[in-house]
Amino acid sequence: MIVYAIAFVFYAVDLANRSGDQIAETKGRTRFVRIAFSLTVLAWLLHLGATVLRGIGAERVPWANMYEFALTATLSAVFIFLLVQFFVDIRFLGTLVTGVAILFLGVTKINYYVPIVPLPPALDSYWLVIHIIVAVLAVGFFTISFGLSVMQLMQSRREARLAAGADTKLRFLGGIPGADRLEDLGYRVAIIGFVFWTFTLIAGSIWAEHAWGRYWGWDTKEVWTFVIWVLYAGYIHARATRGWRGTRSAWLAIIAYAAVVFNFSIVNVFFKGLHAYSGLPQ
Repeated sequence: MIVYAIAFVFYAVDLANRSGDQIAETKGRTRFVRIAFSLTVLAWLLHLGATVLRGIGAERVPWANMYEFALTATLSAVFIFLLVQFFVDIRFLGTLVTGVAILFLGVTKINYYVPIVPLPPALDSYWLVIHIIVAVLAVGFFTISFGLSVMQLMQSRREARLAAGADTKLRFLGGIPGADRLEDLGYRVAIIGFVFWTFTLIAGSIWAEHAWGRYWGWDTKEVWTFVIWVLYAGYIHARATRGWRGTRSAWLAIIAYAAVVFNFSIVNVFFKGLHAYSGLPQ
């Protein structure tokens, strides 16, 4: 987590140094962002090692509780961030991505850390492995989409002020893509996440049938997983067929991601049900 924090600082310095005048010359490839990206790769490798060691120590896959799911979900989010660099440069999102990783890992380490324990019988299924793998991949893509939507809102406000002839203090946004490009990237990434989340629902239903003898039981976790699916389906549908673009589209993506965070945190801690695997004392 310390390496993520150092990378966060370098990303923040890079953002502070960006402006519209600099983008043509550097295209975001400043010394600070190169150092930050290298540190992110190092932090991710250390993160991966810690997750693997947790699994080896437990002699099982490391996602039996909130702490372990936070490990794998943040690992996935940073991995998606690194992977996308092969197709488009989104290193300007580094501050947000590393910030989210630090926040999630820090909060779960302080509040939700639990010792290694055996899997409950209901979790001892290969369908759970499939269910969680696609879930953490979906959360990774949703996190990147969320970051792009936040930047889109900021860029839209900046562009509107510039069009009105007003000054703006957000000069660093001149060194990143325009609002339309950010919206398009966020939308495409969200679609990939939505596909994985659909498989999360399917694999979860099959696992539920194996564990409890029914595919769907309106358990709190099941309901919120479906709510997230509906929100992202609505976002994709509204933008693709109803012309919901710009600010409205960005807010839909942000609300959908807020539901993801709510499902992971509030539902796990405060709602009881068959999926209450926070690992905390009940």
